[in-house]
Amino acid sequence: MGTFIVLAVLAVIVALVIRGMVRDKKNGKSIQCGGDCRHCGGHCH
Repeated sequence: MGTFIVLAVLAVIVALVIRGMVRDKKNGKSIQCGGDCRHCGGHCH
């Protein structure tokens, strides 16, 4: 039973991380530079 609870918690955490990454991608933020072109020299676009 404990294994199932830990697995469920990890699945929720992974789902939240993936959802955040998809949301950032839709908003135009890059995983590599975070969408702040001051720090990457404007190579985002």
